[in-house]
Amino acid sequence: MNIVTLGNEFLAQKALPVKKITPKYKEIAEEMAALMIQKKGVGLAGPQVGVMERIFVIQDGKTGILTFINPTIIATSEELVKYEEGCLSIPGVWANVMRPKTITVQAWNEKGRPFTIEAEGVLARIVQHEYDHLEGILFIDRIPETKKARILAQYKKTQKTID
Repeated sequence: MNIVTLGNEFLAQKALPVKKITPKYKEIAEEMAALMIQKKGVGLAGPQVGVMERIFVIQDGKTGILTFINPTIIATSEELVKYEEGCLSIPGVWANVMRPKTITVQAWNEKGRPFTIEAEGVLARIVQHEYDHLEGILFIDRIPETKKARILAQYKKTQKTID
């Protein structure tokens, strides 16, 4: 399992719902979590590893590793907060993104058990960022176009020097 980077078509596609949670998804979640930890990330979504299904794993330093399958954000606060985000699929790029301060999300875990959490702060931010991946949205899609163009130009320049 490898992380796909900016330019890969998977990152711009909407992920499909998981039809039936089988032991295969526990294995996928474990692999994703191991890769996320290895790369020092706080979240990793299916499309980022070529799994075009609605699954992501997160860690916020408090709750341990959580797996979300077929998540739905059912409520968001009106209050928005700005916070700097990065992404394992766009290495070295960081930008401030406005998002709801608190959210309520329903999902299933890797054992097929439903759960609902109310998240705020960093946890809410991570869940929203990973949820966006399932929708084919990158965090840079949530910043002003002029800033996005500057960031993308810089990213492309650094990628050419790495290749």
